[in-house]
Parts: sequence; C-alpha cells; structure tokens
Amino acid sequence: MADPRHAKLAKLLVEYSTSLTSGETIFLDMIDVPDEMTIALIRAARAVGATPLVETRQTRVTRELQRETSKEHATTVAAVELFRMKKAQAYVAIRGAHNASENSDVPGDRLQLYARTLRPVLDYRVNKTRWCVLRWPTPSMAQAANMSTEAFEDFYFNVCTMDYARMAKAMMPLEKRMSRTDQVHIKGPGTDLTFSIRGIGAKSCEGIRNIPDGECFSCPTLKSANGVIQFNTPTIYSGIKFENIRLDLSHGKVVKATGSNEKRLNEILDTDPGARYIGEFSLGFNPWIQNPMCDILFDEKIAGSLHFTPGQAYEDCGNGNKSAVHWDMVLIQRPEWGGGEVWFDGELIRKDGLFLPKDLRGLNPSHLR
Repeated sequence: MADPRHAKLAKLLVEYSTSLTSGETIFLDMIDVPDEMTIALIRAARAVGATPLVETRQTRVTRELQRETSKEHATTVAAVELFRMKKAQAYVAIRGAHNASENSDVPGDRLQLYARTLRPVLDYRVNKTRWCVLRWPTPSMAQAANMSTEAFEDFYFNVCTMDYARMAKAMMPLEKRMSRTDQVHIKGPGTDLTFSIRGIGAKSCEGIRNIPDGECFSCPTLKSANGVIQFNTPTIYSGIKFENIRLDLSHGKVVKATGSNEKRLNEILDTDPGARYIGEFSLGFNPWIQNPMCDILFDEKIAGSLHFTPGQAYEDCGNGNKSAVHWDMVLIQRPEWGGGEVWFDGELIRKDGLFLPKDLRGLNPSHLR
C-alpha cells in the first residue's frame, strides 16, 4: 500500500519547491531511496505536464567508482552528467544512504580529484536550474538523532512538509536587515569573530532549495573575517566525522584549523586556495530542529544556530570565492549549548538563540510552531 506521506512530499517538491510547469523537464536524482518515493515524484511531475528524467544510484557503488577514480574517468562522468543536467529546468535529489561514513576509506586525493572535476556540474545545477535537495529517513539517521525509526520518520515528514509559505513571510525582515548590514560580530564560548557583509545581500531559504529549510544566508566580503570561531556540533565531510573544530581567521583566510582528525581537516582545507576562505554565513531557525544529527541539511537549520562555511560561495549573495569545497560548520547558541550573541552594526540581534528586535521575533520557535 502506498504511503500517503510520499505523495504529499512529492507534491510539495514539484509544485512548491521547484515550481515545475507543463513542458519542462525535471531531473530526479535518487540515491538509496525507496522506489515508492521515486514513483511518487514521477507521478507528481507528470501531473503538472512535465517530463521526468530519473537516475537511481547506490552509495556503495559510488564509493567504488570514486575509490580508484582517475582524471580520465572523472572527466567522462562530468561530461555525461553535465549534458544531462543541461536538459533539465528543475532538479530534485534525495539521498538515503544508510552509512554516512561510506567514503571514509576513499583516499583523500581521489575524493578531491573527483570533486574538482565534477564541480562544473554542481555549479550549473546550482546556478541554472530550480533545485531542491533533501535526505531520506533511515535507521542510521534515527540513531544519530537518538530517536526510534518510527518516531524519526514521523518527525521527518512533519518537518519536511511544514508550512514553509508562513515561514517565508516571517523571514523577510531578517533578509532586509542582513542586506543593509555592514559589520557582523559573533560572540560566544571560544568565539570572537568579526567580518563585513556590506554589499553582499542576503537570501531567505524557505523550502525552495532545501527540505527541511529555515535559514537566511549572506557571505563575508572576501578578506574581512578576523578572529576565532569554535564550533560545538559534529560535522561529516566526505564520509569522515569531525568534532570540536576551531578556525582562526586573519584577513578572511583560515590560518589555523584544529579539532579531531586534524590532519584530514587541514587536507580538505588545502584542496585549493579558495577552501581556506569563507563562502557563506547563515542564521538557522527551524523550530522543529533542535539538536544535531550529523546531517547538514538538518543541522544547518537548527533553531538558534548559525553556520560559517569555508569554501565555495554561491553566486547569489556571494563574494566570488571559488573552491571544490563547501563545508557548512554549525555553531548552536542556545543556552544549553553555551549561549552566544550575534551583532549587526553594533545592535544585538540574537542572544542565546532568540531574536531580540521586534520585527525579528516572528522567527523565534514560540511564533513559528
């Protein structure tokens, strides 16, 4: 029997997140996802008169392809993927890997080669299509969230199909404030960081690009970040878990990076020159997401959080930084996580995870739930 939640989510992704219309093509990139969800998306696309293109992948197979990849192999894959991407006006990717550390034993130089070579595919998708990416609930995700599988599935579908249109309205004052801000100052335990976002702009994320959603992002000007930031949530990059990351920045560049697995951390930041500069700054405020689960699509939206991102900047609200790396690192500033403050041009905007100005209070959990 079909799960009605599949059809509800598929309808949201097709009609709201990607605004698919008759005559368009959507590329459905399904990684370790049940056939039933893929079928629901195909039917939702056809219901609006669109053409679905489908790729089904398995994480273990992808690992094997990357494990001994070569320049010739990666170049061929990139050419095929880019050709197909250029046929689509919209893109939806759902990833349901059961093992988030599947690539942990793939040599770092192979992962870097593959990422650099396929970067044009990602850039085209991000900048030329209407796209949305999300995870699929698995027992491993439930374990990471300290929940039963059934409880996590209920949480997943509730948060992924929440009223994002309502959230979008509450975001607009924050987007306007960030767009006119020059100096940002972040304070907290182990953190004292300043940078400028003058002239960069800001963008609200209300379920159009990511599901779940709930953030507003900008970007430091390229050489403005100075100070230190201590992250208090674990993060997974290329299948490897990192904890207690601390970044020291001078004139926009990460000059020192420490934390668990420090050697691999610095290898990633040495992927290319742009990996040590910052490509994004964002405030997260999804009221239903409270704690990290080592899944960035959830963790970067945690209520009362922010993320700071070494690597590639978006074309929208970006500083021009280029890199094969885009690594969202999350700092939660609610009291139980140590607290913290965010200042815009000398005004205290958020303290201990709660917005203080009257026009921003609509983003606090008590208003959004």
